[in-house]
Formats: sequence, structure tokens, C-alpha cells
Amino acid sequence: MGHSQQHLDDLNQIRNLMERSSRFISLSGLSGIFAGVFALIGAFAALYALTGNFNILNYEERIPIYINISTLFFIIADGAIVLILSIAAAIFFTTQKAKKQALPLWDGKAFKLIVNLLLPLVAGGFFCLILMYHSLVRDAASYTLFTLIPPATLIFYGLALLNASHLTLDEIKWLGISQIILGLIASVLLAYGLIFWMLGFGVLHIVYGAIMWFKYERV
Repeated sequence: MGHSQQHLDDLNQIRNLMERSSRFISLSGLSGIFAGVFALIGAFAALYALTGNFNILNYEERIPIYINISTLFFIIADGAIVLILSIAAAIFFTTQKAKKQALPLWDGKAFKLIVNLLLPLVAGGFFCLILMYHSLVRDAASYTLFTLIPPATLIFYGLALLNASHLTLDEIKWLGISQIILGLIASVLLAYGLIFWMLGFGVLHIVYGAIMWFKYERV
């Protein structure tokens, strides 16, 4: 019995060593939680800019057919701030986790992970910019902008996670698949794109982050 347990312990140690050498495992669950909170705050700020209040119920009926340019720029800035804060949180909490677990942070695995994430994200970003360009009508933007961009961001983000999932923890794969599914549903129910965006970038990130924290980081 003792020998069998020793063999199991040895196999677990070998598996852990192989995982550390082939995967980037320093991702922090807290960064996912903070990213989700930032996304929800940003989404409600965009909702207020579009409708004049924070009421999510039947919000699609209160959005004007054409959006003025100042509102459009506010929403773009809002999204940029959410992205910057989320990246900052990811860097901070991932760095703290790497130091705590004595793991290398910026090595070859991290570089490969970033490259695999960026390729679909950059493509998705340009696609959304193209949507914005085609949605502009003189000095106003068509509501089409807001019905097509939320599902596009969810789908491309999910593809980015899926593309990078083999280089990090398995939970990233399921988060990516969930984002793609939400994006596809949002592309059918276009009037509710903001709700699906909040579910994907807000709620799912918080749930994913909590799972990661309880599973890998809780002491």
C-alpha cells in the first residue's frame, strides 16, 4: 500500500513538472473577477449613454435609431478604459501569483500565449472597426453598429481563448467555448446584444475567476 501511494505521488510530481514546463499556469482567478466587474460597470455606463438611465429591462426600445457621434466616441472610450483596466488587473494579479508560487512569468510560454491570444483579437478588433465604418451615416451612427459589434466581440474573444487554451489551464478552453456560444446566440437575438455582452464579459468572467481562485489559489 505504501509503495502504491509513493508511485502515485511520484506520478503526480512528474505530471506537475511537465505541466509547469509546457503550460503557462500563472493566470490568476482574481484578474478574471476584476475584468468581469470592470465589464459590467462599463456596460452600464454605455447603457446610460444610450438610454439616459441604468434600467436594463426593455432597454432596446429606448435606444435611438441613430446614435450621435459624441455618444459613439464615449462608448469607444468606455470600452478602451474597460480593456486597459482589465489588462492592468491581469498583469498585477498574475505577477503576484507567479511570485507566490515561484513560477517564471515572462518566458517563452507567456510569449506564445500572448501571440495566440492576439491573433484572433486583432482580427476581431479590425472587423469591429470595419463595422463602425460601414455603420456611419453622415454625423450619426446606425443602430446596426450596436447590434453587430457585441456578438462579434464575443465570438472573436472566444476564438482567441480557444486558440490559446492549449498553452494554459483547461478552464480557459471552456470559457472560450462559452463566449462563442453566447456570441452566436447574440447574433440571432441582435436586439439583446448588450445583455449577452454583459453575460459574456461580465458574469462569465466573474464565475470563471471565482472557480480558478477556489481551485488553484485559495490557501
